[in-house]
Amino acid sequence: MKNQTNSQAATVYDQAKEHFLGKFPSELPIEQAYLHIGIYIGWMIENHLYSEFFLDESEIQMFRFQNRQISCTVLSEIWDGHLGPDMFNKEGNDFSEDYYLIGDYVDDYIATLCKSYPTMYHVEDSWENYDLMKKKIDERFQEWKKNNG
Repeated sequence: MKNQTNSQAATVYDQAKEHFLGKFPSELPIEQAYLHIGIYIGWMIENHLYSEFFLDESEIQMFRFQNRQISCTVLSEIWDGHLGPDMFNKEGNDFSEDYYLIGDYVDDYIATLCKSYPTMYHVEDSWENYDLMKKKIDERFQEWKKNNG
């Protein structure tokens, strides 16, 4: 990948394959392992926290997502379920390191969307669920900005 620092190459925030090759419910399609990552990518797009690399590689998909023509799962599948620093600008990476990488995002995802499901992988890929998480991530982002200058 171009324009990537050594520290970016070493860091990956999340990878869908680690989920579906891990403790993943056998009755579910592996696409369910992509949803939580796709929601975060969608939020990043809507908040313009993406890198030039991501824009160059995904401009059409970004447009389609913003017009709700592709779902969060599809958005994540386009990137093979990868979520890493190469996708974000500096502010996006700083926030993702403080929020996603340490586990607060998954905790919020479970608390917000998983109340009536046995696992986080049972959540439905819907715009309603995206909007619920978008609101939660927006709150966390505003708190983070307030605390980080």
